[in-house]
Order: sequence, then structure tokens, then C-alpha cells
Amino acid sequence: MFVQVFKFLRFPEYDIYKQILEQNEITVMLKSSKNMLPSSIIGEPAMYDIYVQQDDKEKALIIISDFLKEDIQMSQLKRTPLYEQHEKLGAKLVEFGGWEMPVWYTSIIEEHKTVRETVGLFDVSHMGEIEVKGKDAQKFVEYIITNNVTKLPYGGIVYSPMCNEKGGVVDDLLAYKINEEYYLLVVNASNIDKDYSWIMSNTESFSVQVKNLSQEYGQIAVQGPKAEEVLQKITTGDLKNIAFYNFIQTEVMGFKAIVSRTGYTGEDGFEVYLDADNTVALWEKLLELVKPYNGIPCGLGARDTLRFEAVYMLYGNELNDVGTPLEAGLKWAVDLEKDFIGSDILKKQEETGLTKKLRGIEILDKVPARHGYIVMADGKEIGVITSASKSISTGKNLALGYIDAQYCKFGTDVQIQIRDKSVPAKIIKTPFYRGSVKSSKTK
Repeated sequence: MFVQVFKFLRFPEYDIYKQILEQNEITVMLKSSKNMLPSSIIGEPAMYDIYVQQDDKEKALIIISDFLKEDIQMSQLKRTPLYEQHEKLGAKLVEFGGWEMPVWYTSIIEEHKTVRETVGLFDVSHMGEIEVKGKDAQKFVEYIITNNVTKLPYGGIVYSPMCNEKGGVVDDLLAYKINEEYYLLVVNASNIDKDYSWIMSNTESFSVQVKNLSQEYGQIAVQGPKAEEVLQKITTGDLKNIAFYNFIQTEVMGFKAIVSRTGYTGEDGFEVYLDADNTVALWEKLLELVKPYNGIPCGLGARDTLRFEAVYMLYGNELNDVGTPLEAGLKWAVDLEKDFIGSDILKKQEETGLTKKLRGIEILDKVPARHGYIVMADGKEIGVITSASKSISTGKNLALGYIDAQYCKFGTDVQIQIRDKSVPAKIIKTPFYRGSVKSSKTK
């Protein structure tokens, strides 16, 4: 029997609690808090209550209590160089992966639509930057990630999972090739320490020097159809010559910077890496430059709804240290012709066939699904939801989930268990939405 242990939690708090409990082998169920208006009406995340099995209640309370004592006090959270700017702009600040970050400034809906239609600014300085240098740098990066970097030109970037020995995903990251002896790895904020430790633990047979430079970098994402027009006004290099997933080392507003044609929204855009001390000045200038385009600053809430529509992976939801990149549909980012950590497992999985696959789902009802909800067909459990939301761009009630392979054909009818209701749904093609991103391949 499930019992309530926490109530009235917003995103990302409820998702963080859920991940912590599941990491401790506690089954978690989320339910919408009573008397809460849906997020589509109030323009901000709805609240959820967390339920666990009766036998796990005491354990769950102790685990979260310990977590709160250690990590969740707002005064102890990490802050990006732009923290005071977010406060001045009236952002709603929340805990995210150990950082105090803006989840929205006006509303998730407004910020989402602005990025789709014109241009938005994101503080992504919480992301991690890990430098790999040395005569074996390329060989080492080839070994620790699944994608191929030897084929990259200087100034090229690959998206790649980084696997453990069992084929599970330690993290998904970007590898920037400066040259054969110098790579910059950009990792998820919540995984910085874990990734750095993992990378360092595998250096023994390689002549490389690895440094965690995360505190030295600031990072701002300029995203949307007007991103190039805005950023070019203060950038020395010619942005139109930067292909998708490529970068240049240039000057932005007179500051030395790396500018890459990347992002996590499904729209055209750039990510600017620069010295942390220069981040505030650049942010303020960009806020000024986007105004004529009706551009605005955007928070993590819109970043999540945008990436969801584009079907970009979210670590902890679509990816984790148990599931493989092949199951997540990332075969295009896995080079099975080379050897890397976990390659033997993935090669065997490719030979024997997948038992489950990540699929898009359209929910044929207004009732929202959530991470962890069960997918049913033929009277049995055939999958689980990883992410779900009413799509702001399409108006459809959508979800992503891992589905047993025999039920993965597009158009297959399924049901989702939402509380005590079985809701009709069907398997559909992804991505859910294609924006202005300069590539035919989705990330």
C-alpha cells in the first residue's frame, strides 16, 4: 500500500526527491496535490505529492531529512555568476542539482513561446567544463565516450553518452575538439563531481592531464530563430559560417570566448563560454540587444519544455546508469566499430536485439502523465513514462517512455495508468516538434 510522505512539491524539487529515493531502491509514485490548478492554466509548474510503500515510509523520511541537512539549504547552494541578475529580474529561484537557479521569470509558457518565435536567453553557467589535454587526449576521449571524435575537424563537436562497464550511461555530454591533444567536455551540472571522478579513474593507461574548470567558466545560451542576428552584433567571428555542432574561438563584446552553434531547445542558437568574471557584463548587454526582438530571459522550466518537444534526453529521466544508449534511441551517437568503456555490452545488445525502446506517446485524454507512470497493453505492464507534458507548441498531451519492443510500432494503442484511471494513448513518431535548429538530425 502506498502512503503519502511529502506534499505540495514543485518541479524540480519533487523530481529531485524522487531520484534520491529511487537511488536508494524505494519505489516512488507522484500524485497531483489536491486543489491545485493545472500548470496550463496558471503558467507555472503544478504541485505534486510523493507516495512510497508503507514499509519504506520511515526510510524515505530519514533519507530526505539527511539530504536536506546536507544539500538543500538555499544558503548552501551553488550560485552562478548571474545569481544577482536573476534576483533583480524577479526570477523564481529553485534548487536544481545543488544550484540555486531560475525556473522562470514571467511564466514557462511565455518563455517557451518566445524562444520558438524570436529569441531567449538562458543562464547555463551551472554546466560543467572538464578539460582533457595531452598526447593521448584524443585516444582517451575515444575510450570514455561512445561517439567518434577522430573524424571531427578542429572546431567540431559531438554529442555522446559516456558509459560505465555495464553499458549504462554515466552522463551525456558534448566533446569540443580544439585539436588532437586538447578537448573540452561539457557535462550536466548535477553530474560534475561524479563525471570528473569517473574520468579521472580511467586515466591510468593514458598520458593525459584532466582538469575540472567548471568554476572558471560562465555560459550563456542564446536560443531562437533570431539568435544569430542578435549575437552577431557583438561577435567578431562570422556566425553564419558556424555549422550546427561546430564552434569558433573568437571575441564577444571584446571578451575571449568559445561560441558554438549548439543548444537544448530545438531552435537555432548558440552557447557562449567565457571567463566567469565577464559573464554579468555579457548578460546585461544581451538583455539590451534582445529587447527590440521582444526577447526575454528564460528559466529552466522553459528549457525543459523546449527540450521535451525536441525529444532531447534528460539525464535522470531518459538516461541513467542502468539503461543503455541503444535503448534510448541514441545509436547514431554510438560507434560500435571502436572499443570504449561498455562497448562489449552494447555490441552484444545490438546483436541480440533490444527488449525495450524509448518511444514517443500521445495521450488521448486531458489527464497529464508523469515520470514513473506505468504503460499497459493487453492487460499487462509494458513500459514506464520518463517525461511527460502538455506540449506548449502543439497543444497535445505527450510523453516519452520505455516500451517493450513488441509494442513499439508507431500507431500501437496503449494505456497509461494515471492514479486509478486507465487512460488511452498511442505510440507516435518523434520529435514532437521541429524548430529552426540548423540540422536534419535531432540531438
